Amino acid sequence: MRAITVTDRDAGVSGLTLSELPHPHAAENDVIVAVHAAGFTPGELTWPATWTDRAGRHRTPSVPGHELSGVVTELGYGTTGLTVGQRVFGLADWARDGSLAEYVAVEARNLAPLPADVDHVTAAALPISGLTAHQALFDHARLDTGQSVLVHGAAGGVGSLAVQLAREAGARVIGTGRSGDRDTALGLGADVFVDLQAERLEDVGEVDVVFDVIGGEILERSAALVRPGGTLVTIAEPVTVRPRDGRAVFFVVEPDRVRLADLAQRVRDGRLKPIVSDVVPLAEAASAFTPDKRAPGKRIIRVTGE
Repeated sequence: MRAITVTDRDAGVSGLTLSELPHPHAAENDVIVAVHAAGFTPGELTWPATWTDRAGRHRTPSVPGHELSGVVTELGYGTTGLTVGQRVFGLADWARDGSLAEYVAVEARNLAPLPADVDHVTAAALPISGLTAHQALFDHARLDTGQSVLVHGAAGGVGSLAVQLAREAGARVIGTGRSGDRDTALGLGADVFVDLQAERLEDVGEVDVVFDVIGGEILERSAALVRPGGTLVTIAEPVTVRPRDGRAVFFVVEPDRVRLADLAQRVRDGRLKPIVSDVVPLAEAASAFTPDKRAPGKRIIRVTGE
């Protein structure tokens, strides 16, 4: 099968190549999925799990990418809940070969059925971004109706979904980003937008929740905006500056089949719309790892046709 592989940790994006690999093996409770569309996180080439297996042993070549949508072609021993020929989407394991390949082995529990009226490109934009946004807002920050939430990167893959989910929950949403992101964020339901390059973040005032995807100085400055009893949640880096009278949470997204199914239903109902900035064929996937800061949303790799 064809797959995007990387063998040199120091090479970065330039080390990504289109290669021929053996067909993956379905272990116990696995399924093999023929990948139609895949998503990725630009920074994942620096993640330890990209280069080591679950036992911490070095592994190369490594196939990046963890979001996928496709069709089940094979069931491993003991696998239940899915069938051959079923459309599915979800998360590939962190410490095994990923989704930028024609076929991938995935634990069945990390996948959810994909309704026939949701296309594979849209589905591939949901797993990491949608689960991250939902877990940040509701599992960790416990966002409630009437509260206020500051969403950094409001036009990005994660932030754009967080804005929509928070808005539907009845929260007041303040989005941030670059000047070109304003119309996108407001169109998704943000009540206010702050241009981080031209406007003062501190003018936002106190909020109940900050959801950060940027880190660094923005994360540090955001801690002072959390009102007493509020929560700062970030996926960018461990928190060093905490709210004075609130909580700070750094987390890594976890697979959740039930929540994936809920996100797909929201898409079907028109209540949630992932933003796909562009779609790139598998052979050109290496170029897609360089973020286009002008384009909102998420890049998707098309592995095979619908």
